[in-house]
Amino acid sequence: MLRKILSLVIILVIPVGLCRSQAFVKTSDLFKRPDYIEGKLIISQDPAVDTLLSRYILASKKNRTIEGTQGMQGFRIQLYYSSVRQAREESAKARAEFINKFSDIISYAQYQEPGYFIVRAGNYRTRTEGHKYLLMVRKEFPNAYLVPAIITFPDQDKN
Repeated sequence: MLRKILSLVIILVIPVGLCRSQAFVKTSDLFKRPDYIEGKLIISQDPAVDTLLSRYILASKKNRTIEGTQGMQGFRIQLYYSSVRQAREESAKARAEFINKFSDIISYAQYQEPGYFIVRAGNYRTRTEGHKYLLMVRKEFPNAYLVPAIITFPDQDKN
């Protein structure tokens, strides 16, 4: 009988302890600036908002681009994807050809385990924006298509 009670207590206490050990960041800590001395910021809000912000920050840390910088979900045009023996040379040729024909669109060469070489181009926030450029690229690269990717943040000054 004592074993049953002890095991029941352990089963109930461990999950409660694990749930309490989640990271918690206060919103006021996010807005601290060491170089700014004047003024005071007081944020009065429900603690659930802090929890949501913390979860958003932790989730957005996963959105890293190829270069390792912060990014956002978007689209790129995939030009080349292969794992054949000469894939490295072929991907380099495909990227060089793309740069010669479309010098205004940025391109990226990637390596993906277990041996795939990929060439992608552009940073498009929406499928519609990417499709406009895809039609131009398909004239030279008929096998190109749009793929979802983590893209770098686009410049807001360019319009």
